[in-house]
Amino acid sequence: MNTVGRKAMEIKMSEYLPEGKLISTQENINIIRSLQLLKEAKKEGKILEARACVCDSGHNLIVDLGGIKGIIPREEGAIGIRDGSVRDIAVISRVNRPVCFVVTDICSDENGEPYALLSREMAQRKCYNEYISKLRCGDVVNACITHLENFGAFADIGCGIVALMPIDTISVSRIEHPRERFVVGMDIKAVIKSIENGRISLSHKELLGTWEQNAENFCAGETVAGIVRSVENYGAFVELAPNLAGLAESHEGVCAGQQVSVYIKSIIPDKMKIKLIIIDTFDYKYNPQKPKYYCDSSHISSFLYSPEHCTKKVETVFGE
Repeated sequence: MNTVGRKAMEIKMSEYLPEGKLISTQENINIIRSLQLLKEAKKEGKILEARACVCDSGHNLIVDLGGIKGIIPREEGAIGIRDGSVRDIAVISRVNRPVCFVVTDICSDENGEPYALLSREMAQRKCYNEYISKLRCGDVVNACITHLENFGAFADIGCGIVALMPIDTISVSRIEHPRERFVVGMDIKAVIKSIENGRISLSHKELLGTWEQNAENFCAGETVAGIVRSVENYGAFVELAPNLAGLAESHEGVCAGQQVSVYIKSIIPDKMKIKLIIIDTFDYKYNPQKPKYYCDSSHISSFLYSPEHCTKKVETVFGE
């Protein structure tokens, strides 16, 4: 993609944000509180956000617009509800959460009170057609974690459209469950890993730095914190950072999942190795922190994790 196309994509990414990012903006607040501005937003097809307060017995979402009531009919609740390819839980689960929408009509009830008909499906289709459908493998996007499963993390990449990040793509250091890295609602960045039949798969580890970039944060002779990721008969692999682990000498009573303090014996870039000695062990409690990113580009075509002169080459290449 040329420079002009890349700039256009960056503008679209800033426009089609994960659901919940518009609701507190002053422009959005001003529009949903004004009947006249809502009418103007209808003409423009502008995407807005408000909180869904009720899902009625017909699975229509009632949205709080401040001054008037907004209604998202069931079939307008999400892409796929209309044809049955998506279950109604996609609508029901939005109660007490922000929802994006476009205004489709301003009507009056039997008492002459105005209310707005809204469509989340139309907002999602606009996001998909103008932004998501144009994404390519290697594009770096904003995302927000929506839910976690043992096989991976689901993240909203725009207007409530969700993509899967498989667990083995979250970090170089292996984890047992995505909750060790993320919490629901966490804002992250992700890379488009693959696009197949309209389904997007995400990756994350390529944004967390190379072996050398992470190793530069440590020095031989230091004692630092780590997490035991696996225990073998020849030692224990200890994570020092999400994209960096070292091998500690065998230590009695150590088991995977423990937090440890380790002494760094040596750092060997040519072999991509860090030798450690376990000093002490502690119970480990999940306390995910917002990831530290080493990439500020909007697109990466490849990621070489291993040092240039290392005998082992570890690389990700993003193809179309």
